[in-house]
Amino acid sequence: MDKWNYFCDHYFNFEDIGLGIDVSKIDGFDEIFSKLDHGSIFKEMAALESGGIGNPDENRMVGHYWLRNPAIAPSNDLRTMIIDVWSALDRFTYAVHGGDIYGQAKKFKNVLCIGIGGSALGPQLACFALTKVPKNKMELYFIDNTDPDGIDLILAKLEGKLGETLTIVTSKSGGTPETRNGMLEVAHAYEQAGLTFSRHAVAITCEDSQLDQQAKKEGWLKRFPMWDWVGGRTSIASIVGLLPMALQGIDYKQFLDGMRDIDSLTRIHGKRNPALLLATAWYTATHGIGKKAMVIIPYKDRLSLFSNFLQQLIMESIGKKVDRGGKIVEQGLTVYGNKGSTDQHAYVQQLRDGINNFFITFIEVLSDRSGESIFIEEGITMGDYLEGFLLGTRQALYENDRGSITISIDRIDEYHLGVLIGLYERAVSFYASMIDINAYHQPGVEAGKKAANVILKLQVTILNYLRSHMDRGFSVEEIGKAISDGDTETIFKLLEHLVANRRLRCTKGVGVQQNIYQIAT
Repeated sequence: MDKWNYFCDHYFNFEDIGLGIDVSKIDGFDEIFSKLDHGSIFKEMAALESGGIGNPDENRMVGHYWLRNPAIAPSNDLRTMIIDVWSALDRFTYAVHGGDIYGQAKKFKNVLCIGIGGSALGPQLACFALTKVPKNKMELYFIDNTDPDGIDLILAKLEGKLGETLTIVTSKSGGTPETRNGMLEVAHAYEQAGLTFSRHAVAITCEDSQLDQQAKKEGWLKRFPMWDWVGGRTSIASIVGLLPMALQGIDYKQFLDGMRDIDSLTRIHGKRNPALLLATAWYTATHGIGKKAMVIIPYKDRLSLFSNFLQQLIMESIGKKVDRGGKIVEQGLTVYGNKGSTDQHAYVQQLRDGINNFFITFIEVLSDRSGESIFIEEGITMGDYLEGFLLGTRQALYENDRGSITISIDRIDEYHLGVLIGLYERAVSFYASMIDINAYHQPGVEAGKKAANVILKLQVTILNYLRSHMDRGFSVEEIGKAISDGDTETIFKLLEHLVANRRLRCTKGVGVQQNIYQIAT
């Protein structure tokens, strides 16, 4: 078969939703596709959508597919809850935009979103990708870490504007440390500005959570529900993503339509299923064991956050120590990337000539811009250059045995972003079935949180000990022996951090073993 016919057999165009998928540059695709147990894959997906326990570790359903199509939810109660949230969202957004809900004597002009992981990545991607030209209805800002300096940078941008800033705090449990810390910092900033935080605050959280109780007690402007059957990394179609979108002026219903329509296509058996094509290409490229990394290169500035979003969606879902039978498999699928053609002046050099430990996904956006383009050379626009870089890089890499997938969408708008994100959500589910892992829990994340809590308790113990001996200082080893808690290296790192933040002082010795630490006075 010649090259053109081979391409035609491996390029799949889904015209109704403006999507194309090209797997012609993933060698061995057909062989793997024919060997996969498609029956089991679709059986598992059907069980998931019908309300089966998709996350047995936590005994939870997995229902993010219902969020864009309540009709398929397994109960009337669930359908009603989803639709009721849409109605509440519309009423709230209309009141904010109309000035009926406002800050202390000022109409809201800004939105500050406080969250981490899925509570931030989805809204950040959507609100950046779908920003309106020339202006959004409201300006959005994000605090997505517990970095004091990073929070200072955001608060500096909002100096003098907090009275017209609506703050959304998103946390399923209400106890996520990073989100709680950001909320406390921001509440303090409101107080310092002579404002009442609760009169500017909205909570997105589970019913009766710690955050829900606080918001109710303090009289926050609004409380929106999260549900335990929606994971953070798949929460963009929930109120977590929809509220920031709606406040910015994005048509979230078009976004949900795109997700619903791609979901429908991914229930089709065979090669006319875009998510099955994508998951099979992953399996082929990585041998089903994560042998190669996935490099995401979207040729559109609006999608520059897409690889960040996919890092969590894919790596938190696929990176697991054991399979569903408890066997140690250490699965994973590493994701990184930025955007084209920027990457051609950075790491594409290694992709072309260096170690062959990756495959690429090019994301092609066919429409250059909403308006007309000037010609920067005879017959050539700037968008033509961007397309040329994509096609040229794709060909140059394949000629050097570097495999790639190309996903094409018509344009960047609410609908097509919904299609793109829904495609990847579904592909993750299919791929997890292929490699027999639980895509819907994250024990490694919980382990990190527990370890952090142990270290923070150790710091409190160190400070209490030094406060009880204000008259003298101690070496790292002396402190370790006195408190009989924690390893010496960790104690040293904590002490150095406290010194850098002027909470301790240090008399330097010849080596770190001879440093003397005591409470700063």
